Amino acid sequence: MKKDDLRSARVAVTLGLWASLLVWAGCQARQPGSFETAVAQNVKRKLTVGGRSDTSPIPPTPENIASGRENFSHYCIVCHGLDGQNTGVPFADRMSPPVPLLNSPAVQAYSDGQLKWIIDRGIFPSGMPASQGTLNDEEIWQIITYIRHLPPKGSLGEPPVYGGGK
Repeated sequence: MKKDDLRSARVAVTLGLWASLLVWAGCQARQPGSFETAVAQNVKRKLTVGGRSDTSPIPPTPENIASGRENFSHYCIVCHGLDGQNTGVPFADRMSPPVPLLNSPAVQAYSDGQLKWIIDRGIFPSGMPASQGTLNDEEIWQIITYIRHLPPKGSLGEPPVYGGGK
């Protein structure tokens, strides 16, 4: 075998091993690391999620928070629990991606308009469905007001659908 042919064979084997390693590593299911999570959150917050400059027309009065909680309890509790913190939701941490805690810094960092955009359109390919045509604008803004004023984790119990009482 010629020297150049041997070198080409070594390069081909080396590239093949690296390609196999990358394919194998890419096929492993694992939680993203903190760097990957931070990058994804920043891309969503700054590029892909619209409505950044929109502001809520709903003032955070006790009545609007209560209305938001009521609307939330009809549309959002199956995934987010009554308290928005996944209390009593058996699958929330096993979803891919996991259902976020709505009181988390990552969610609370969205502007009100971005939260409305997410609720309106959903987030593909996560399990977050779009609500356009199901909820009207006032209901969505009230839900956002509730999300900004969530009760302590576990204080409302489990959703009735999972055996809890209201």
